[in-house]
Amino acid sequence: MATTQNEILERLGRIETLLAGNQPQPLSFPEACKYLHFAPSTLYRLTSKSLIGHFKTGKLLFFLREDLDKFLLAHRISVRKEI
Repeated sequence: MATTQNEILERLGRIETLLAGNQPQPLSFPEACKYLHFAPSTLYRLTSKSLIGHFKTGKLLFFLREDLDKFLLAHRISVRKEI
């Protein structure tokens, strides 16, 4: 079965669309506060002490969910049964 040039271009377009959707989208500062359930002052303190990964563009702060999840997982407290 021969594949036409248009079919190939259509398939490539769908692949590009899927790949573009897999790129991590940064969260704004308010979105990160909501995601973590943190007060803004808490998140500002963590960023000023470089305790949580973030990006700074001028006065704006942005976060990747992956960095926020790593921060949370690094601060897990074991339950007594695990100790």
